[in-house]
Amino acid sequence: MSDEFVTTSGMRGIDSTQPAIFSYVSTEQRVPKDHPLRPIRSFCDIALRAMSREFDRMYSDMGRPSIPPEKLLRALLLQVLYTVRSERMLMEQLDYNLLFRWFVGLNMDDGVWDPTVFSKNRDRLLEADVARLFFQAVVEEARVLGLLSDEHFSVDGTLIEAWASQKSFQKKDREPEGPDDSGNTSIDFHGEKRTNDTHESTSDPDARLYRKGKGKEAKLSYAGHVVMENRNGLAVAGELTKATGTAEREAAVEMLKDVTGDKRVTAGADKAYDTKGFVEQLREINVTPHVTQNTKGRNSAIDGRTTRHEGYDISLRCRARIEEIFGWLKTVGGQRKTRYRGERRVGWMFEFSLAAYNLVRMRRLVADLG
Repeated sequence: MSDEFVTTSGMRGIDSTQPAIFSYVSTEQRVPKDHPLRPIRSFCDIALRAMSREFDRMYSDMGRPSIPPEKLLRALLLQVLYTVRSERMLMEQLDYNLLFRWFVGLNMDDGVWDPTVFSKNRDRLLEADVARLFFQAVVEEARVLGLLSDEHFSVDGTLIEAWASQKSFQKKDREPEGPDDSGNTSIDFHGEKRTNDTHESTSDPDARLYRKGKGKEAKLSYAGHVVMENRNGLAVAGELTKATGTAEREAAVEMLKDVTGDKRVTAGADKAYDTKGFVEQLREINVTPHVTQNTKGRNSAIDGRTTRHEGYDISLRCRARIEEIFGWLKTVGGQRKTRYRGERRVGWMFEFSLAAYNLVRMRRLVADLG
């Protein structure tokens, strides 16, 4: 070898691997002090402590200990925040990812759970409606921090695609499949008129065939609804329903009843909410309807008594921020197409994902406040 390739910058290190080693560095020490998950973990723990009594009522004092609900919810939160697509992959990450172990509360040598056991324990939380309780605890935490407006809100809805194929949408009185049925290839719905009155999905009967607007493709979907406060764009109420033409307005009225109480507030909304019935319902519950006027071929239910105020234009500008919530839910939170079936299970994850969004948003807001 030519001398020109010889260097004297230092001795070459040895590539060796020691199969077994003792470590005296905890997961707490390995996670950087400024890691974004640290404030989220703090907010999460405060909410979980507020739910401690509810957890006590859910579990028996006798029998074999199950997965602690706090650890289970932290693991589910990681699944949403990092868009982990299955419980099996989540358990795999928990096995070797020290950051995940720290967040959930597992020690270095703690074993991880079997994916089936994890799913069954999660279903116990589903029965107790824990997602809604967790979401409400996070909202209350934001209220204590002074991050919420109690006067100005916005409402909107979005479609969440169901975990069911178009070919599963079949006639309700369809004959049972025989032994010679060739399965998916034998189903041909082209040219057949299909409606929610005559057909339903064999995979997810709660899903409804629905399209967002003219010219859009009809898909088996659910409808997700959100009430946002206008100060910082945090979700203060959320609900999932079957997808129908009136679901958005009906859900908005019910959610605003729970959020506003007896105080006079405003609620911004898009053109889809500009109906006489909806506007009258809001006024009956002491809500000023700041609804975008829909004057295309019709008269708007909103007149000059509302539009002449400066607050009306402000509400319409703030209302657009609710799309940020839906955008995050669908790109990060896994809500573009749900992985679950049944209205209750899909709704559980929708509300839990809303809580995850609030935690991410609260971290940024508190950091900005210094």
